[in-house]
Amino acid sequence: MSFQSLNLVDELNQALTHLEFVEPTEIQTLSIPLILQGNDLLATAQTGTGKTAAFMLPILNRLISENHAHQAVRALVLAPTRELAQQVAKDARRLAKFSEIKVACIYGGANIGPQEKIIKEGADIVVATPGRLLDHMIKGTLSLNAVEQLVFDEADRMLDMGFMGEIKRIMRKVPENRQTLLFSATMDDVVLSQVNTWLNNPERVGVEQQNSTADKVEQIFYAVDEERKRELIAHLIGKNNWQQVLVFTRTKKSADDYAKELNKDGLATLAIHGDKSQGARDRALEQFKSGKTRVLVATDVAARGIDIKALNYVINAELPYVAEDYIHRIGRTGRAGNAGRSISLVSIDEQWLLEEIEVLLDTRLTPQWLEGYEPDLTREPKDNRKNSSKSRKQRDEKRILGQRTRRRKR
Repeated sequence: MSFQSLNLVDELNQALTHLEFVEPTEIQTLSIPLILQGNDLLATAQTGTGKTAAFMLPILNRLISENHAHQAVRALVLAPTRELAQQVAKDARRLAKFSEIKVACIYGGANIGPQEKIIKEGADIVVATPGRLLDHMIKGTLSLNAVEQLVFDEADRMLDMGFMGEIKRIMRKVPENRQTLLFSATMDDVVLSQVNTWLNNPERVGVEQQNSTADKVEQIFYAVDEERKRELIAHLIGKNNWQQVLVFTRTKKSADDYAKELNKDGLATLAIHGDKSQGARDRALEQFKSGKTRVLVATDVAARGIDIKALNYVINAELPYVAEDYIHRIGRTGRAGNAGRSISLVSIDEQWLLEEIEVLLDTRLTPQWLEGYEPDLTREPKDNRKNSSKSRKQRDEKRILGQRTRRRKR
């Protein structure tokens, strides 16, 4: 399935092209048609599966099609934490970029005044944490009388965090004649018993938990100096005679640089990223799939939609700044019952990024040394602030409040 086959409005197709989204993820493929048909939905999906677009695209499609911009809040998304609310709102604005739809994000821990101003200026979609939403309702700055679509994002976490009382009060103020969409990482009997009354004969869909992707892929980490990464990649591919290899970088410039140097090493390599035309990206992908190109270097955004069932090797030339992107990357391999292997090259400056991945996976990841490519232990990180005790403490505190709450066990 492609996004084009969903028959979304032009404004959304423009946004998808701009964001370089090629093919829907599994949860998007399962959810979007059902939501577009007006069904209530009960979906099992973790963060990182593309669930935000799974509910936001059909919501935006309806709002844009009906063209009642800013008259009232017509879609409400409830999220358990301000970090998740902010991310959902950010993603919604990206998808709404070519429309007139306005998105407001309201959450606790911030001055309520600016939020009131945003609401008064008009919002079609409100993304909110339950407590702060109630504050606005009590003050009379926000009405839910016109809400047509209601989303519970990470519903299980909202229940775990004790928001049931707030949710019940909110539910009394939203119209009964609405579409309700509930997304939860887990869907056990306890969750179902509490949420069933919120939905009307819902359709049920679910996708595999994302961390199980990591369990299926052999993950190898090598400690290596930054300037020797390209040399090590060429060595690994050549020595092991690997054929289709997907290499990830953080930036477009890095993608081009790696592709250029790997070609010099005699490895047929192409790069795909946002500065390449859609035609060029499609051609590069086809050459990679057919085996004409041995190595494909990609940025995270450009790699979305890549689905090669027999891809056995993924190399992280640079660790991602967002830990969840690591799961997305290695999830490109080990599909359809095939063996999968990911190799991550970790420089001294990326140690803090490795720690973020450790927290996400709840496991210790120890880089190996490869003979001939041992790192220079006399080096210090370029940005010592990232690796200072204070910085690590701040990251721990952020994790406690954010989407990934588990602190790594020492």
